Amino acid sequence: MNYDIRLVIADDHEIFLDGLSLMLSRQEHIALVGQASDGRELIEIVAKEKPDVVMTDIKMPYMDGISATRQIIRTDPDTRIIALSMFDEEDQIVEMLEAGAKGYLLKNADKQEILEAITSVYEDGTYYCKTTSSKLASMIARSKFNPYRKKEQVAFTEREQEIIQLICQQLTAQQIGDRIFLSKRTVEGYRTRILEKMNVRNTAGVVMYALKHNLIREEDLML
Repeated sequence: MNYDIRLVIADDHEIFLDGLSLMLSRQEHIALVGQASDGRELIEIVAKEKPDVVMTDIKMPYMDGISATRQIIRTDPDTRIIALSMFDEEDQIVEMLEAGAKGYLLKNADKQEILEAITSVYEDGTYYCKTTSSKLASMIARSKFNPYRKKEQVAFTEREQEIIQLICQQLTAQQIGDRIFLSKRTVEGYRTRILEKMNVRNTAGVVMYALKHNLIREEDLML
């Protein structure tokens, strides 16, 4: 990458914030331009630094991440926001997405997934945590959050639709190939094209896209 992603992060847990900041500051394509420990401070830093991407905790003192996200998006709709959450914050994750966030990560996400999420939202995509539960996927599917509303409708072949359904059932490329009599490599090629068409990064993204576009039913989920 030949560009710097201007990034601001916010979390009220100092040890977590310092650790995340240290890791991100070492990435050549990321310019860490600010840190905040609460929602009010986050809004001030974003207004001053004009970051491309914001990563923010949901629960913070003085002003939470949901309220801060609403205000940031109201002022600058082009700011890409990623919610940082705990396992038991499903309702708040949905609220964050409805407030304008482009994706979410659990706080135990590894380095690779964190960087992947930042890159994805920076490139005007969305990012759904790899460990998204079927319950959360269903909640998001029923929510007002719909990042695909203004995008051109994508057409999928019958074979692609078949593979989408099998991906959503958590089958591996080998298992899908065995099921529909294709080689693992051929299935992987289909999967790559499907992700590109959907502009998503992982299985959770495929599931969310498929739910929003009625390519699968909620009862078929096996996340």
